[in-house]
Amino acid sequence: MSKESALTGRAREHLFSRVASMRKPEVLEKVEPVDLKPGGSKFTDFSTLPGYDELRLQRLVGEKLGLENPYFRMHDARITARTHIGGRELINFSCYDYLGLNGHPEVVIAAKEAIDRYGISASASRHVAGERPVHRSLERALAGHYGVDDALIFVSGYATNVSVIGQLAGAKDLVISDAAVHNSAVMGSVLSGAARRSFAHNDLDNLEQILSGIRNKFERVLIVVEGLYSMDGDFPDLTRLIEIKKRFHAWLMVDEAHSLGVLGRRGYGLFEYYGVDPREVDIWMGTMSKTLAGCGGYIAGSAVMVDYLRLMAGAFVYSVGMPPVVAASVEKALELMHREPERVERLQSNSQYFQAYAKKKGLDTGTGSGLAVIPVIVGESIATVMLSQELFKRGINVQPVLYPAVPVKSSRLRFFVTAMHTQEDIETAVDTTVEEMAKLPERLRLLRVPV
Repeated sequence: MSKESALTGRAREHLFSRVASMRKPEVLEKVEPVDLKPGGSKFTDFSTLPGYDELRLQRLVGEKLGLENPYFRMHDARITARTHIGGRELINFSCYDYLGLNGHPEVVIAAKEAIDRYGISASASRHVAGERPVHRSLERALAGHYGVDDALIFVSGYATNVSVIGQLAGAKDLVISDAAVHNSAVMGSVLSGAARRSFAHNDLDNLEQILSGIRNKFERVLIVVEGLYSMDGDFPDLTRLIEIKKRFHAWLMVDEAHSLGVLGRRGYGLFEYYGVDPREVDIWMGTMSKTLAGCGGYIAGSAVMVDYLRLMAGAFVYSVGMPPVVAASVEKALELMHREPERVERLQSNSQYFQAYAKKKGLDTGTGSGLAVIPVIVGESIATVMLSQELFKRGINVQPVLYPAVPVKSSRLRFFVTAMHTQEDIETAVDTTVEEMAKLPERLRLLRVPV
């Protein structure tokens, strides 16, 4: 048996033992016996699952109010600043392709060449037979971007956070994250079995206060933040975070899903925006479905950490290797981002113009920085869905974000601004939003919905 196979076997045993240790058989002793009546379907009917009744009620209310489901709409082709839905062309503000690299001729060529050489699938986990040169090439490029030792790519961005946080922290540790951090990071901390705390959004005083009170109760501490928050469009003070993590002997993990290609003069991310050495951050995480026009996630950092995760992180060990066509496309997109900084300039200019124009017209953009993700706060969920629907009728595609994804009474439209939008697109979207928001109180009154 090779050294790598032996390590992989030990990784598997370690993972299984950790999952087993998280089970609590003693809880079963406290559960009341279940009455399994003959012919009963209570425990086999999926509609009895928690939350399903609430989903059904929401749909009934929506139908009664004449509201269409704004989600899962079918787009007829590649989406850019424009999209086609049901034979109609709309101005599109629901797209993560911040720099317009999805469909770029060089990306398409890279994809086609990869298909010709490798086919579509890696056809196995990378440990087994799925390793391809494009995987390591992309990982070296990502490590080079951050100036760190190494990187590791995963087939899912969501699974990256779940698996990595779940593996790095344990029962004697603490995971402390921003209250607005992505659900994947929350689920990763649950999987880890570590103690969990959250600090008020972007409130580093609160983070320090919590750590001052409890840091000495744990072995390892992992602080998790996002480079650009996907609901609010704001970002944390990286310089201060680095000082805090050093003082409290903690790891710092930054999720760059929305900040890569957006923040910094060249779009290199949060470290470029603050002018700090990226090696000061222990764990860089990101996804490849936004600026990099692909799919999957990555981790970048020290050689030891990456080596450990390559053999221990379940979402990597037990998942098929990333499709070579995606890896090749993403690497070309990263190269283009580096080579064409004017795309970042257009994105930032468009974003700042959108926010300034929206504020001038009286819209509430919350705490957003005016970079790529720009929320327009509406308040009530029904009003937000209604506004989204009216904008859709008028040729503007923008999605509502509702409670509990955001705090109660802070439902919003989330505009994703890209390098592809024009000033006319932006002004049309803002002006139309203002017009339709003014009509909301009367529409809600006619439907007898409390305003």
